[in-house]
Amino acid sequence: MMDFTLWDIVRNLGTGLYWTFVLSLAAFAGGGLAGLLVLWARLSPLRTPRTLARLHIELFQGTPLLMQLFLVFFGVSLLGLEIPAWLAAGVALTLFTSAYLAEIWRGCVEAIPHGQWEASESLALTRFEQLRHVILPQALRIAVAPTVGFSVQVVKGTAVTSIIGFTELTKIGGMLANATYQPFTVYGLAALGYFLLCYPLSLAARWLERRLHAAA
Repeated sequence: MMDFTLWDIVRNLGTGLYWTFVLSLAAFAGGGLAGLLVLWARLSPLRTPRTLARLHIELFQGTPLLMQLFLVFFGVSLLGLEIPAWLAAGVALTLFTSAYLAEIWRGCVEAIPHGQWEASESLALTRFEQLRHVILPQALRIAVAPTVGFSVQVVKGTAVTSIIGFTELTKIGGMLANATYQPFTVYGLAALGYFLLCYPLSLAARWLERRLHAAA
């Protein structure tokens, strides 16, 4: 058995924390862009885009993230394509995030009084112009706090990617626990790492909610 000092454990967990942060950031950014497209389809006056967007949301909200990871990672390989764990994790988390963000943002858009739609329509604005110049700027104020709050769920969701071999914080923690026979120390430090990522986001969400509510 190799001898691990506390510094060795912390250093290795720090690497896992870095990749957890990178994956969370990539998934949130990609999910945000995809979520905007799903939101646009969800608000479309056409029935087909609305139906497809609703199916996307219900599929990724109604199935466990773990199953989605398995379907991406192993499903693509059935087509004869090899996909690395980091790419499968990024794709699955992006799709998962897009479904939730699209629904959060849809609720914020629908919170805008219908009179705003009628007023912008009377100015002969197109649907896109109505959203771009009138509706979304107002919905953004409502959406900031829940969006930041959901980012905490994205960070915690990255822990599941260890199942397919992505070496983030949980995966490295498991390997260190097996190598050092110090599971309490290793997983305690890993939990501290997640806390250091999530707690500032939780504080930011609460602060934004109070600030935006007070300014309303």
